[in-house]
Amino acid sequence: MIGAAQTRQFPLAMASEGERVRIESILGGGAISRRVAEIGLNVGSEVFVRQRQGAGLIVARGETRIAIGGGMALKIMVSRS
Repeated sequence: MIGAAQTRQFPLAMASEGERVRIESILGGGAISRRVAEIGLNVGSEVFVRQRQGAGLIVARGETRIAIGGGMALKIMVSRS
């Protein structure tokens, strides 16, 4: 059975511009998890979707702006904050 928290998760790629979301999980292997951590995004982090650029996004975490490609954004599962 799927828990209530899991049913509210969706890929970061589906977040709307201007939306604040919390990173819940990273899909895929260790390489993608490491890469996401290297750019400053960790499970539990809150990010603000500043801009959508095609399939990619620009998100803000604090004062830092991070560009994320569409493929990576599909593997970052978030929930609305």
